Amino acid sequence: MKAIVVLFVGAVFTWSGLWFTPDQRGQRLLEQGSYREAAAAFDDPMRAGVAWFRAGEFERAERAFARVASAEAEFNRGNCLVMRGKYESAIERYDRALELRRDWEDATINRRIAQIRADRVRQEGGEMGDQKVGADEIVFDKTKEGGDQDTEAGEQQTVSDSAMQEMWLRRVQTKPAGFLKSKFAYQLAEDVP
Repeated sequence: MKAIVVLFVGAVFTWSGLWFTPDQRGQRLLEQGSYREAAAAFDDPMRAGVAWFRAGEFERAERAFARVASAEAEFNRGNCLVMRGKYESAIERYDRALELRRDWEDATINRRIAQIRADRVRQEGGEMGDQKVGADEIVFDKTKEGGDQDTEAGEQQTVSDSAMQEMWLRRVQTKPAGFLKSKFAYQLAEDVP
């Protein structure tokens, strides 16, 4: 009986492979949250790019979007570059998207945000992208008043940028453009004193 079930399951997977196109298989995988597998299954580079983006593979997503000559592809390439901290290159992609599709509000907004981030990087004198910046060493001075007290806040580990990015990507339900719009609005709100 067990052999028949295994044989039947194997036949179903093979049979379904005959009926679904690569893009249909990719869409099913994307809906299941299997983003890397979906990206590999898609024939359509735009859909593969979206899957790579959701998987957090921004460099691969950009390469997929680069295979398409459209305003949407340039816009999405800009989004990938922003996620990698390459703001100047992102601005170029948004400019190209705006050349191909004038008065595109999302591209204009994302370009403005990328410009702000690029200016900020220049002011601070360094790249802010995929860095793992943190304290060299954390030392507690137990000779100071309150130095020997254990506090919950001191014991909790802060969430790293990559962990935060991963949480955002797991929750993303929209196209990369909508995701970045929300992310940038959040970042701009944090920057306001």
